[in-house]
Amino acid sequence: MGKLALAAKITHVPSMYLSELPGPRHGFRQAAIDGHLEIARRCRELNVDTIVVFDTHWLVNANYHINCAPHFKGVYTSNELPHFISNMEYEFPGNPELGRLLAEEANRLGVETMAHDATTLGPEYGTLVPMRYMNTDQRFKVISVSALCTSHYLADSARLGWAMRKAVEEHYDGTVAFLASGSLSHRFAQNGTAPDFATKVWSPFLEDLDHRVVQMWEQGEWETFCAMLPEYAVKGHGEGFMHDTAMLLGALGWSKYDGKAEVVTPYFGSSGTGQINAIFPVTPQDGSTIPAAQASNPDFIAASRL
Repeated sequence: MGKLALAAKITHVPSMYLSELPGPRHGFRQAAIDGHLEIARRCRELNVDTIVVFDTHWLVNANYHINCAPHFKGVYTSNELPHFISNMEYEFPGNPELGRLLAEEANRLGVETMAHDATTLGPEYGTLVPMRYMNTDQRFKVISVSALCTSHYLADSARLGWAMRKAVEEHYDGTVAFLASGSLSHRFAQNGTAPDFATKVWSPFLEDLDHRVVQMWEQGEWETFCAMLPEYAVKGHGEGFMHDTAMLLGALGWSKYDGKAEVVTPYFGSSGTGQINAIFPVTPQDGSTIPAAQASNPDFIAASRL
């Protein structure tokens, strides 16, 4: 029925908004903004009607959650970095129908998920920053998915991504894009040193690790990457514990994925963190290597407590 037409790992650094404003940082994030514009251009070419964002700034402590209100509008100031994003206006349509379908399929596959279509909950800036550049004309409907998951298994996040692809392809009459909104390494510069790391990564180790990961993506080393993802998420200080990346790779077929990433904004440092915009071609998949559900498996939970 429906189609997953585009998948990407994207940056949402708040300095993109800051670079719009007059001052010493004006224009210094143009490459990241241009990457978002390119992704939006391709979404338009593919007739995407809805963008689903796996948002690593939406923190949740239980369940997976989908914000699929019919419409989003407001003025946003970041509680994390209010000197970067302050009084930023936003508006775009939502898609309650698709949001409910995504949750239904995730639950059917054993990943407990809730869709919120009658809610005053606003999106976080992992969704708002990309939509500022990708969706100024409100062409796309938008759904935000919680991806700063504090008590969740990466295997369940991968399974969630696969379930959401199945929901689109089997139950939705439309064309969708999935965006994993989060950094690679996410070790912020120590307080007091942030200005010195405005365009740098915190350490050579993390930068080298990130470059190797990007190389793996470009060369299609998915079996190796999926196996190392849990350790990379911890030792590489992955944003949101890399749940957005697990969701994206799950949607693409996990370790059996056979595409190669196309980098549209080369890797760059921002406040100590490692960032990129990269598109992952969507290829036919059978889901045979998608991890089994873990949180809903009583035997797994019992064994993990030993």
